[in-house]
Amino acid sequence: MSAPVGTASITVEKRGLVDYQEAWDYQKELQQRRIDDEIGDTVLLLEHPSVYTAGRRTETWALPQDGTPVVTVDRGGQITWHGPGQIVGYPIMKMRKKVDVVGYVRRVEDMITAVCHEFGVTSARGRMHDRTGVWLPADDRGPERKICAIGVRVRWATTMHGFALNCNPDMSYWERIAPCAITDADVTSLSQELGRDVTVEEVLPVVEKHLGLLLERD
Repeated sequence: MSAPVGTASITVEKRGLVDYQEAWDYQKELQQRRIDDEIGDTVLLLEHPSVYTAGRRTETWALPQDGTPVVTVDRGGQITWHGPGQIVGYPIMKMRKKVDVVGYVRRVEDMITAVCHEFGVTSARGRMHDRTGVWLPADDRGPERKICAIGVRVRWATTMHGFALNCNPDMSYWERIAPCAITDADVTSLSQELGRDVTVEEVLPVVEKHLGLLLERD
């Protein structure tokens, strides 16, 4: 389906539960087609079966110590978990003005922050001590905590990989790792913050609504 955004549009593909390797291969195919201008900007929205993935900067000590398999990938960032109850978004988008990876990541953070605000998680904000992702500050509920992980790769000014927003996942999966190699903060979800079950199905249309924030502005 196509989601109009002003005079531009983003094609949104909602694909349900998809194996990580299958989604990764499909991203690479779409990225090459976007580089070649065969398609326009596209965002994949999906869930994965439970899987740990490690980016290029992953520290050995942050990995699971119990032999749990980890998929090594070509994105930035370190180790994280993907699984049911988490919306994973893979924007395949071409940077038109200049290759500004930091600026693009900031737009992803702003987009997810807008989604969190719509659900009443108003303390969500993008940057926390120069840490990528969307974070909630420390309060009486706990320490600083990440609600959305972000890791991207850019080739020929075209993005792949993306974000993972926690809706109602099994939070115990993060206990086996040091998420993003951070030990002085925590991981959270919309359900945990709001004290009710917030499903992927409930959050998906809100994510789609705010995808226009990913586009470059004049």
